[in-house]
Amino acid sequence: MIMEMIFSTIHHKVFPRRNAGSAPKTNTKGDESAMNEPVFLKRTIVKKTLWSSYLNEERRLRIYLPPGYNEAMSYPVVYCQDGEEFFNFGRIATIAGQLQQENQVTPFIIVGVEVNVPVRTEEYAPFGSRFIAYLSCFAEEIIPFIEHNYAVSRVPEGRIVAGDSLGGSVSLHLALAYPGIFTRVLSLSGAYYPQSRELIAAEDDLSWLQINMVVGLQETEFQTDTGIYDFVQMNRETKKLLEDRGATVDYREKDGRHLWGFWQKELPESLLYFLNH
Repeated sequence: MIMEMIFSTIHHKVFPRRNAGSAPKTNTKGDESAMNEPVFLKRTIVKKTLWSSYLNEERRLRIYLPPGYNEAMSYPVVYCQDGEEFFNFGRIATIAGQLQQENQVTPFIIVGVEVNVPVRTEEYAPFGSRFIAYLSCFAEEIIPFIEHNYAVSRVPEGRIVAGDSLGGSVSLHLALAYPGIFTRVLSLSGAYYPQSRELIAAEDDLSWLQINMVVGLQETEFQTDTGIYDFVQMNRETKKLLEDRGATVDYREKDGRHLWGFWQKELPESLLYFLNH
């Protein structure tokens, strides 16, 4: 009941469409660096910092622009929790280049939202002290900043929000809180703790939601900062909750552990699920 009361303060908020002339009130700084690659793979990684009034601190972003980036286009965009890890350990920029080179997907943009690890659980878990502020920062500050400055899609079907472990669950919570912005979720071994499952169970109709879920079969006793969890069972129960409420769920279990080595291998298939549709 307490979690439902808290969550109701942000549930089903409508995100106002900004026009091209209304910039979000953020302070930014950054540098652009072209990677040393063959021309057909040449991409740009942009690093930016914006000020969040919800979190009362700066938040760093890492932005991948595809080869041949054209401001006249409208690119699909993948927003990633744990942004630095998605780039460094998930190698998502390299994967994006390979998928595009092989003509498996149209070019897309990646936005990695970096996190301060010591407060990660406070921001990503529904029982965290910064949870609501983080959701608000993501939807009401980061999204407007990206959409004002880059040629990205501004419709829910053109946005994918992705995360691993708690990043997967907070991505789903973003969609539940802001269905007018997010309808597509990519979850790598999502940490769907009991509080998350309670919030999902409180939903009546999730027919608008599309989620891709993967979990490793060796994730049955994984130690987190809040205890030991069976991630396979958590994901199975979450899958059922979502399907019972009409969500479209693409679900797979593979041999693998709760590590980036596993998620990196699964990331191409998960990206293709959305970007090939």
